[in-house]
Amino acid sequence: MTEQALCQKAIDMLDMAYVPYSHFPVGAALLCRDGTVFTGCNIENAAYGATICAERTAIFKAVSEGHRDFVRIVIAGKSEDYCVPCGSCRQVMMEFAPEMEVICLNGKGEAKHYTLRQLLPESFGPEYL
Repeated sequence: MTEQALCQKAIDMLDMAYVPYSHFPVGAALLCRDGTVFTGCNIENAAYGATICAERTAIFKAVSEGHRDFVRIVIAGKSEDYCVPCGSCRQVMMEFAPEMEVICLNGKGEAKHYTLRQLLPESFGPEYL
């Protein structure tokens, strides 16, 4: 799948977001090494701690379907700034794909590319257990 097509899948998920409290929709598209793509959106809850981010939605869908070899994730938002993953999402990504590419989009569809290690240096992982 091309980067542009993956970005479009993330953008398409913005309309699926359930964000009655923050009004900050986020969409994600996760590319697995075998070419399978999983999408996600953020889903809020009145009990804020029960809210789940778009990135974790996509990752958990993938893992629940037996996929754990991730290559790239695109995270789309509607804001002027780039939509970067929160700390919880970075930690979940690190669990499964420390070498994954992370592409963050702003509301204009402009992209900023990162490696996960750039976003979460000195991360905690299974090697510490």
